[in-house]
Amino acid sequence: MRRGAGGRRPTGPQSFLLGCSFLITLGSFAVLPYMSVLLHQRLGLGLGTVGAVLAVASLVQFSGGVAGAALARRIGLRATMLVALGVRTAGFAAFLPGLGSPVLAVGALFLVSCGAALYLPANKAYLVEGARESERPRLLSASGSAFNAGIALGPPAAAPFVLTSPGALFGTVTLLFAAVGAGHALLPPAPPAPEPRPTAAPSPATPPAAAGSPPPRREALPFTVTVLSVYVFMFFQHYLALYAVPRTSASFYGAVLMGYACLLVVAQPLLSEWIAALAYRTAIRVGFGAMAAGTAVIAAGGRPGIGAGAALICLGEIVLFLKNDLEALARSSAEPATVFGRQRLAAGIGAFASGVAGGQLYGIAEGAGMVPGFWLAVSLQCLILPLLPALMTRVRRRRS
Repeated sequence: MRRGAGGRRPTGPQSFLLGCSFLITLGSFAVLPYMSVLLHQRLGLGLGTVGAVLAVASLVQFSGGVAGAALARRIGLRATMLVALGVRTAGFAAFLPGLGSPVLAVGALFLVSCGAALYLPANKAYLVEGARESERPRLLSASGSAFNAGIALGPPAAAPFVLTSPGALFGTVTLLFAAVGAGHALLPPAPPAPEPRPTAAPSPATPPAAAGSPPPRREALPFTVTVLSVYVFMFFQHYLALYAVPRTSASFYGAVLMGYACLLVVAQPLLSEWIAALAYRTAIRVGFGAMAAGTAVIAAGGRPGIGAGAALICLGEIVLFLKNDLEALARSSAEPATVFGRQRLAAGIGAFASGVAGGQLYGIAEGAGMVPGFWLAVSLQCLILPLLPALMTRVRRRRS
């Protein structure tokens, strides 16, 4: 980062990546939120099949980050991003003939998911590779804001064209990704870190940690907390629509999502220094406490409860997701790409577990006519689950 009048500001390559983070999610979320509609209504796949396809694609997108980290170690960060964008561009291009073939459409979706899995660890690693530890919160929060701005604007921008002109929409997104990939080809190699990361001398009998291997004990806490954070967050992501739309309206639900994304964009950079200064266990209590309060307020129903609950969950997401990444970097001597690959793997485990458990839990609550109880059960989990890492540590200490 360069030093400006108001402090340090991103370098040219970092600014370029932040801008591309917005464009990439803008293009992706112009398409991906509507995949269930396209696969079911246009291509005639059953809802059960659609759900299975989307679940597996999500798992690939998250857990495939370890493959992205391993590739970055072998060919470098810039080359990995170029490969990832090439795969995603090919995936979006394959949707054009896939609009008439379910097999091609599903294959195109998995190409897009694979490209996303390869790209994000290398993108984040390039941002922080040459930055001091004190600069990382601002860079990662700016990256998160750029991604969320694209998430907020992509769906409404594409809504008029999804069903009427899907070919033009996919063609435009393909060209956008091709242009972004061409820009990445002009990036310089990632800069070296200004401060060497302290590492213990490796034993000749101890091989270096691989990108997909389980994190060492010191890194296990951020990995575990990331699994739990994404697990509870995805209940909100997956099931708020089923709960909110019948009790309010589709337009109100859309407004809540837009407000949520805008709050993320604005609040995350403003809170980044405060979050970085928090002790990790304090951040865990604040983040899960906000999610517990938010899901409990949602259970009350009505527009005020749903809106206020979403705002509280947004605060929990900001604190937990940023602090987990910062803590994982601080506790690890591995390359940043490896760290972010493991964090993506943790997110994939949490999202998959939430999808499996959430459907069963929501179905039970709906069958009993007690859907608000679903959100109270999630709130209770937000209070109990953060206690598990400390409990596991105590048990381990007693055994040793």
